[in-house]
Amino acid sequence: MNSEQPPAATGRAPGRRERAVDVLVVGAGPAGLALASRLAATGSAGVEVVDREDEPGGVPRHCFHSAFGLRDLGRPMTGPAYALHWADAAVRAGATLRTGVTVTGWSDTAGQAAGPLGVEVTSPAGLERITARAVVLATGARERPRSARLVPGTRPAGVFTTGELLRTVRGRRQPVGRRAVVVGAESVSYSAVRTLREAGVEVAAMVTELPYHQAGPVTALDARLRRGVPLLVGAWVGELLGRGRLSGVALRHRDGRSTTVACDTVVFTGDWIPDHELARRGGVTLDRATRGPAVDGSFRTDRAGVFAVGNVLHAVESAGTAAREGLLAAGPVLRHLRVGARPAAWVPVETDAPLLWIAPNRIDPADPRVATGGFTLRTESRLGPWSSLVVSRGGRVLHRRRLPWGAVPNRTLRLSADWTGDACTGDAWAGSGGEPVRISVER
Repeated sequence: MNSEQPPAATGRAPGRRERAVDVLVVGAGPAGLALASRLAATGSAGVEVVDREDEPGGVPRHCFHSAFGLRDLGRPMTGPAYALHWADAAVRAGATLRTGVTVTGWSDTAGQAAGPLGVEVTSPAGLERITARAVVLATGARERPRSARLVPGTRPAGVFTTGELLRTVRGRRQPVGRRAVVVGAESVSYSAVRTLREAGVEVAAMVTELPYHQAGPVTALDARLRRGVPLLVGAWVGELLGRGRLSGVALRHRDGRSTTVACDTVVFTGDWIPDHELARRGGVTLDRATRGPAVDGSFRTDRAGVFAVGNVLHAVESAGTAAREGLLAAGPVLRHLRVGARPAAWVPVETDAPLLWIAPNRIDPADPRVATGGFTLRTESRLGPWSSLVVSRGGRVLHRRRLPWGAVPNRTLRLSADWTGDACTGDAWAGSGGEPVRISVER
């Protein structure tokens, strides 16, 4: 989908177009499209969205269940309808939307204090250099494939991630197999089960290393009781079997047993990582916990004029959460276009085990507000009922939040931002000695 063709070459660089825009959004998923729609609607900035895929909308365009739009749009929608809604909203607002366009790198000096940002772009139309007053990274996240999970065995056909499964079944409408094992037991894992069953594939089992599933209780019960899909807990794939085509998976169990499940398809789900390559190439600091760009409450990275929004910050939240962040990021981007300021200093926000990460993960002492109204966290182990999240800095407790129902891995935890001002003033600021804000668990 191309709402507008790029201008003709200027002749300033042979074989390469030279263009300028106010705001360049990299990624046409819900976060990037929602941001573009709100920015363009103000009429105060020229906005262009580019995406390497042939169609806009991100992952939702392959998801046909009606679980989209409830929180942010107030009505249930299928994934394709949801993707189309935000693509249409961006174009109607006046944004330029270009697909099949890949940003390959940066053409300016990483870390420069001021001036326009430049990126190198390639598309079927040729090479381009686009300069922008602000660049927003909305590149999303991806699941780790089998190779990154270091699963041994042969290299047979029939091995997928959830994204590859959706593209094969929904995008290319190709068969994937007859009997499958799904690795994982979080929300996206149950989505993979639904896709497989709709494609006529028997699901032999779901497998998770944890001693429990990590999805909503209704979803898990429906898959196990009504759909008849066994859930094998405390187990992991130790080896892939078969040559040419997958013939089974060898499972290792926490009690020391080894079993084999016959199947011709295996889907590795979850284990998300932000798609951060472009941020890294541009000299943007990555948070060591999230592995996405480090940002403050206004979605600003430590590179002037570069923002990041959506699942590139926290792999992975719902499409509705990503779209909401895109809408909220429009204000900070517009402020940057007006005044061009960036934080003089940051206060890092870090987590202690068993918490895995927090986003955003920086606070600007001069403007400690958090656009989303709060923080997103994940834990690597179950937190019991009435555990507490404790916020402290320099030995001073700033905030405490009770968790009446506890928490489990791979599901979202929220923490309000009411304490951020206190972290940057008074005793917490004077006595911190440059220490980060720490989020810990009190059991």
